[in-house]
Amino acid sequence: MGKVILDISMSLDGFVTAANRRPEEPMGDGGQQLHAWAMADEDTRNHKLLEDAVADEGATIAGRATYDTSVPWWGADGPTGSARRPVFVVTHNVPSETPEGGVYTFVTEGIERALHEAKTVAGNKNISVMGGAEIGQQFIRAGLVDEIVIHLVPVLFGNGTRLFEHLGGEHMQLETIEVIETRTAIHLRFHVVK
Repeated sequence: MGKVILDISMSLDGFVTAANRRPEEPMGDGGQQLHAWAMADEDTRNHKLLEDAVADEGATIAGRATYDTSVPWWGADGPTGSARRPVFVVTHNVPSETPEGGVYTFVTEGIERALHEAKTVAGNKNISVMGGAEIGQQFIRAGLVDEIVIHLVPVLFGNGTRLFEHLGGEHMQLETIEVIETRTAIHLRFHVVK
């Protein structure tokens, strides 16, 4: 059976977006550098990491804000591009317009329902919970995450959206599975001890 993996890029000071988010800058001022390791970096380890993640992925879960700000770049294919993995978007309201032939399913019944639907199509492959901070926090609080993958980018934002807030008062024990250090990101993979 596949794993539920929270997979996200983060600044060294814990932000998954920079300050001053707005429609024309959905990652905040300078926030796009969180994804530079995945886009323009020439280190083959970064590319292999992405290729392996997509190959092992059966479905993606994202929050509505991530969908709204990312769909202009993703288009109908979603974040996995030509692999076209199904994307389950957790939302209160289904958008009136979506890309024709898109991979998106909108789930209004919460994260557990989104996870159930994702597991149904993913089979034995992994499910990636990719964004944003609020959806990640919901999955962590509910104890639904098997692994946490952080792409730690060597930048300090000083302000923005923090990932590890609003998690409740309980300690969560993690075991380090893998660390891959590149010039543009340190990729950290942790198993969530349950």
